[in-house]
Amino acid sequence: MTTSQTDTTITAILAEDEPILRAQLKLKLSKLWPELQILADVGDGEAALEAIFEHQPRLAFLDIQMPEMTGVEVAKNVAASKELNCHIVFVTAFDQYAVDAFNTGAIDYVLKPYTDDRLAVAVTRLKNRLNAVPAAPPQDLQALISHLSAKLNPQVERLKWIKANIGSNLRLIPIDDVLFFQSDEKYTLVATRDFDALIKTPIKELLDGLDQEQFWQIHRSTVVNATAIDGVTRDFRGQATVKVKGRKENLTVSRPFSHLFKQM
Repeated sequence: MTTSQTDTTITAILAEDEPILRAQLKLKLSKLWPELQILADVGDGEAALEAIFEHQPRLAFLDIQMPEMTGVEVAKNVAASKELNCHIVFVTAFDQYAVDAFNTGAIDYVLKPYTDDRLAVAVTRLKNRLNAVPAAPPQDLQALISHLSAKLNPQVERLKWIKANIGSNLRLIPIDDVLFFQSDEKYTLVATRDFDALIKTPIKELLDGLDQEQFWQIHRSTVVNATAIDGVTRDFRGQATVKVKGRKENLTVSRPFSHLFKQM
């Protein structure tokens, strides 16, 4: 359900994986900005993205290093969605690149551990941006996200092969032959047109080495080769399902990734 907002209501979600730090940020914001309505506070990136799509807040305060999805990955999905109107504020301990990345004024940042005075500056900047006439739109996140992604993963090489044991044999599967990856708690299924294999590499690690223009994450546990998508269907609730060429499976698209298929 989308939360309705009046013109004077500023809403936000908080995402921080350390419960004490999350509670501290929530308390400090309540004192510095009593009018701010915090709709949700969560402890991982996937929950943050779900909360952003559910509540459609004006602001999202995101830690960068979080379980499930990083703050950068959350921001990337926010930037890709045309239905969101959300300003991003990163709360980060990575000062070695934060100043370089954020001092352009594109998006505010707060370095941990932060002082009340620094948080007050961020609140003032946000109020000025949100109260501007005409209203300032959320900034273009794409260049900043690329910059941050390079900093977070400076020497990641693209995967060309997937190494998988099939029976007693080690098989090298060309990455372009993979139709989709799907994980459970212990293994990741590598699905091709002709056979399946199981590997122990989790989806999150695979994503670091995949070309994300070709391989789309559509669920926390599923990544699909975009060139292998045969069609997308939706049920009466709008739930999207992907059909893959040469396979019988129907792959569920979770809501945070549904923007990938808006034009399909």
